[in-house]
Amino acid sequence: MCSYSGYLSIDEMIDKTAIIHSSSIIEEGAVIGQNVYIGPFCCIGSNVKIGSKTVLKSHVVINGNTEIGSDNQIFQFVTIGEENQDLKYHGEITKLKIGYGNIIRECCTIHRGTVQGGGETIIGNGNLFMVNTHIAHDCLLGNFCVLANNVTLGGHVQIGDYVTVGGMSAVHQFCHIGDHVMVGGCSGINRHVPPFIIVQGNHAIPYGVNINGLKRRGFDKSSLNIIKNAYKILYREGKSLEKAKKELSLLQKDGNKHIKIIIDFFENSSKFSRGFIR
Repeated sequence: MCSYSGYLSIDEMIDKTAIIHSSSIIEEGAVIGQNVYIGPFCCIGSNVKIGSKTVLKSHVVINGNTEIGSDNQIFQFVTIGEENQDLKYHGEITKLKIGYGNIIRECCTIHRGTVQGGGETIIGNGNLFMVNTHIAHDCLLGNFCVLANNVTLGGHVQIGDYVTVGGMSAVHQFCHIGDHVMVGGCSGINRHVPPFIIVQGNHAIPYGVNINGLKRRGFDKSSLNIIKNAYKILYREGKSLEKAKKELSLLQKDGNKHIKIIIDFFENSSKFSRGFIR
């Protein structure tokens, strides 16, 4: 159970505290950190770096130029850092970076980036990816998100912090989802989703502010009221998007950080021609 196998450079590349099952193959050049556990029948490529205390349960494949941080739990039959499925990809050197404290459940797939998309797929910290989640090339995910069973992200998708995406949902390529969004199950996201709201349906439409989620994360009554006012401006008063954005800018004169998050989201996402959920 504690022996090393494959083409290992033990002294330079693998910390002596790591536990690696004898049936696993670790290619020479891979960097394995302190107290890493690699269970049976895993395959680790030569350009992979795995941070301390990360656990690979079994039958995990990690390839490509992939860097995984500390304290991650990766369950069986997960594939990480494999060649992406973009037809523009022709073997260029691209990257995948995963932060710390993530839980990646059975049969998930996370692909590295493309040169055309910036060259990197990046995953933050503290996320939960449930069974059969797919994260495509060039996706950028924040922290403390939950992607439920069978969620699929197309290429170049960007997701903020504290986002929950319900099971069987799909996000179209180049779509952005803002912080603290709740996406209901079986939804189809084909446009950008501003922060703090609930969306659901195929194609998804807004259903109000994510009140319960915000309360769980400690938002006080004053902050909730400000976010509700912003939602009314965007969705309840029949204003054009441009007029609504101007009114939000007036609210921002008071320096409210939550309004700034919304305004910044519109500014950054407007560069991508998906449009916004309205």
